[in-house]
Amino acid sequence: MPVDEELLKILVCPETHQSLHLAGEDLIAELNRKIEAGELVNREGDRVTEKIDAGLIREDGKYLYPIREDIPIMLIPEAIPLPPETKETETGET
Repeated sequence: MPVDEELLKILVCPETHQSLHLAGEDLIAELNRKIEAGELVNREGDRVTEKIDAGLIREDGKYLYPIREDIPIMLIPEAIPLPPETKETETGET
């Protein structure tokens, strides 16, 4: 698992302090396809060019914080906006 269970318990969104949960593999694969196609932008509007290994979804489902090389990128501008219908859980269920 890319994020230690104990770390996941204490990590929160740096903006809203909402809890976070791991994104499912299907969502990560979809985001990586969009990255390859040059279609994914982060919250700041910059194109995301590096694939992500995993991600942490904010409790309200609006943003995903990418994880690369087992390091959560917890910077607000680096968060990836998610469509409103994205409601993934740790297991990838919708």
